Amino acid sequence: MQQSVIERRLFEVSARLRRSRDELAVVDEQLSALSEAVDEAQVKALVSETPVAQRELQEARRHAEAMARGRGALVTRMAELERAQDDLLGKIVL
Repeated sequence: MQQSVIERRLFEVSARLRRSRDELAVVDEQLSALSEAVDEAQVKALVSETPVAQRELQEARRHAEAMARGRGALVTRMAELERAQDDLLGKIVL
């Protein structure tokens, strides 16, 4: 593979990895907020013991679980990008 092609791909992978890291920071903040919402809904459900409060708790949990799954997929994608970056770095001829 030509050096210029490797360098271009390395630049692209590095940019994608940088964007993914930024996205992970946002997702972590959102997940933290959703976890707090679950805690609040849980307290409300315990105190009020109403079906509405139970539904709100279930909904909050579903949102938090969905965000956690999305975070996991993002972390997996970042690991793949890091492996691709390592492979490309190994191909660079100095």
